[in-house]
Amino acid sequence: MSAPNYDAELNEFGYTNRLKRSLGGFHTFAAGISYISVLTGTFQLSYFGLSYGGPAYWWSWPVVFVGQLLVALSFAELASRYPIAGSIYNWAKKLGGQHVGWLAGWMMLLASIVSISATALAYQNTLPQIWSGFQFVGDGSSSVDQAVNGIMLALVLILFTTLVNAFGVKLMARINSVGVFIELVAAVLLIGALALVAVNPPTVVMNTAGTESAFGGSYLAAFLVAGIASSYVMYGFDTAASLGEESINPHRNAPRAILRALIASFILGGLIILLGLMAARDLSAPELTESGLQFVLNDALGPIVGRLFLLAIFVAITVCVLAVHTAAIRIAFAMARDNALPAGSLLARVSPRFQTPVLPAVLIGVIAVALLLVNIGQPQIFTAITSLAIILIYISYLLVTVPMLIARLRGRWSAPREEAKRTGRFSLGKLGLPINVLAVLWGVGMTINLAWPRREVYNAEPPYHWYLQYSSVLFVGIAAVGGFAYYWFVQRHRVGVLAEHAAQSTSDIPAKTPVA
Repeated sequence: MSAPNYDAELNEFGYTNRLKRSLGGFHTFAAGISYISVLTGTFQLSYFGLSYGGPAYWWSWPVVFVGQLLVALSFAELASRYPIAGSIYNWAKKLGGQHVGWLAGWMMLLASIVSISATALAYQNTLPQIWSGFQFVGDGSSSVDQAVNGIMLALVLILFTTLVNAFGVKLMARINSVGVFIELVAAVLLIGALALVAVNPPTVVMNTAGTESAFGGSYLAAFLVAGIASSYVMYGFDTAASLGEESINPHRNAPRAILRALIASFILGGLIILLGLMAARDLSAPELTESGLQFVLNDALGPIVGRLFLLAIFVAITVCVLAVHTAAIRIAFAMARDNALPAGSLLARVSPRFQTPVLPAVLIGVIAVALLLVNIGQPQIFTAITSLAIILIYISYLLVTVPMLIARLRGRWSAPREEAKRTGRFSLGKLGLPINVLAVLWGVGMTINLAWPRREVYNAEPPYHWYLQYSSVLFVGIAAVGGFAYYWFVQRHRVGVLAEHAAQSTSDIPAKTPVA
């Protein structure tokens, strides 16, 4: 198949492809799995799950996987038909119209930028444990020293991801692929190492550690809180489709990459958590609820081996932030070429030398750094905002799966298996409707669970303020209503595919010159 045929479906959106196709199947898979990043997520968040659910929080991992698999299957069908930059934005626009698309893109973009800052802070939990010299500020004994030092380390990482993304997708893909290879090998070796030093039986995952006592004796209530740790990890698989315009044979590679990234993350992450709990010498050790599995590494495997695996976690964090940054750039670019963002013509400009949108890479990096600096003295507020970024992502997913379900019910979505077999594209066939219904129900349930104003999540430490505890409702409301109000009253009247990005014939948004 010749390269121009890959771009045929872009005409349905009114675009011509200005990006360079250079990414193979492993590159797209690597983008998806590095965004999920099991080593980053499981180690960064295991303390939270153990604090509120004990070892039994492990069961939230398969529960979240099944729910997210329903979403991923729906996305795989979309990716096979529309492998396009800014996947969430363009899918929501195609299925629900320009207004729904803008809201989905806006919330996903905002969430991605905050996620860059939040994930970059994970360096602080890893690098100083590898070498004390990485603790530049003080000796790390105080929370203030750790917070400031964490921001300094995060700034270096964001500068790195900004430069890599500005110099082109091929460089990003090479670094990301090498990093993912290292992460996957390390994950397999870690599973083997933990299995060799296991001291607890697999039934350890039935131990609630008495956490239900803090929730009136209800372990379900404790489990719903603890399970948020797993919810924070298994998302971002749509990144594989967001690179569709830069991928070779994206109709086949993108859906496969989405599903493989999620399934591989589930298997590896589930085994790491399980065997980590089996290797824990003392399940009542306070360090487990403070550092989580990172404590187990040094305690069960020894400091030398533990540091080697911490190096792998360092690599995983790096490529995770790189992938999140890359995905945010594609969303910004996709919205900008529709002139749906301020200064759209500038943000949508593709560098002729690097063949990538450079300005969004730099601007997103600058905003991510600004978020860190603004919150340098308010770590609790930043933690709350980080949690809310995940809610925005789940809502963005709903803004795709709900319009998709409506399209199915109205008979506007059909992907017969016969046609799929002939074209080599992914199709759910008759299973599409029930899977789509369950994906919507899952998304609604997860959004409610994530946004529920629990003090344990949004105001766990003093000082206690009502606006922190209810920050989920306030933040999502302000982000959605405030952002959409700007779009409706200001940007909506300027929307239209920019002339330099428009296809010869359009059927989605009329091409026009941006309004000043």
